[in-house]
Amino acid sequence: MECSWKTLFLLVCTSLGIQYTAIRSLTATITSHCPGTETGKHCNSHRRGFSDCSGMSQPHEEPRNNDQKHDRKHILIFATTRSGSSFLGQLFNQHPGIFYLFEPLYHVQQVFANFSTRMMNVMDRRTLLGAHRDLLSNLYDCNLNFLENYMKPVPRDHETKVFFRRGASNALCEPPLCHIARNSNDMIEHLCAKQCKVLNLTLASQVCQTRAHMAIKTVRIPEIKDLRLLSEDPRLNLKIIHLVRDPRGILASRMGTFTANFRAWKIWNATGRKPRSVDLSQISTTCNDLFNSVGTGLSKPPWLRGKYMLVRYEELARNPIKKTAEIYHFIGLDVDARVKKWILQNTKGATGTTRNYKYTTTRNSTATAESWRLNLSFQIVQTVQHLCKDTLSQLGYRLVQSRKDLRNVSSSLVESKTFVPFL
Repeated sequence: MECSWKTLFLLVCTSLGIQYTAIRSLTATITSHCPGTETGKHCNSHRRGFSDCSGMSQPHEEPRNNDQKHDRKHILIFATTRSGSSFLGQLFNQHPGIFYLFEPLYHVQQVFANFSTRMMNVMDRRTLLGAHRDLLSNLYDCNLNFLENYMKPVPRDHETKVFFRRGASNALCEPPLCHIARNSNDMIEHLCAKQCKVLNLTLASQVCQTRAHMAIKTVRIPEIKDLRLLSEDPRLNLKIIHLVRDPRGILASRMGTFTANFRAWKIWNATGRKPRSVDLSQISTTCNDLFNSVGTGLSKPPWLRGKYMLVRYEELARNPIKKTAEIYHFIGLDVDARVKKWILQNTKGATGTTRNYKYTTTRNSTATAESWRLNLSFQIVQTVQHLCKDTLSQLGYRLVQSRKDLRNVSSSLVESKTFVPFL
């Protein structure tokens, strides 16, 4: 039986390797067949230029001069699930000069979703991280067609209906990619997904090229060290915003959002009796990844100089205008008036049809910063504090010693701690 499993595992690994190699080879083949003109040369200068060879008119495809390349910002929001990254992403999405994408690495993850946990645990993670880096590199080149390698069903004529959370990106919900009536300046995500329907990835690539800057949010890369190759790419001028949150708040948010996966936790929280099926590994892994990534960032390695900023969600939620200004200053951009307007409209509590939408970014941000203290039992909080003690200390989150301490929300658990950007 063991022999059979090993044989199956080798076949799976071989299949994945062939698939990944084929994707890269096919891309290289397509780019190498661009016409041997100045346009063709530019096509080959791109890392994965699918759209460069589409034969379509691309007025924004001319090579930028060195000053323009240097001025273009490529922003990466690096975070973990339920840490407030959707809220932070909207602070870039609302800027008219930024092309924003919400979790495009989701499509890579789906390719590996059918393999068992045991296989994924022993599989060299470099395969997955390599795919992540290749996709990010292509997306920052405004080559959205590269996503077609990971989409199921495969797009026909570069058109797809399965672009993950398309509605979270204003650029993908506006002309020329979508033409729908809007009742306000804010696009409700589920309305875009329902009415915009098919997305033309080649046209989306062209729209991306018209924007001065690009921002991508991801919660699917484990540690910041996995971004080193992208950070060292001189063509990207990458700016990494590392968003962190109190792990106790992360757990509470996951329990409220991913009900099926955290059913045992919810039973424990409601009854005070810990089920045997409670999985402590997820929150433990989250804390380890946070600790390692923050440790890397604060150690100030040369490859992060001028490219790394650590932001605590709680500070962003309490004073979004001030913190947004600091983030934009670090990146080297001015805060657009539309960003300020969005903050004022979306941090005072949920209204209308978005009230019960679990992924909404419309909320009383100050109240939600430590609202987990009213929702988690003291026993669960103690467990997380035991698992994540080093991470909590590193990030400046105080421990609670009693249930009274936990429920006293007038006394913040967020210590005053300054994390200076690495310039």
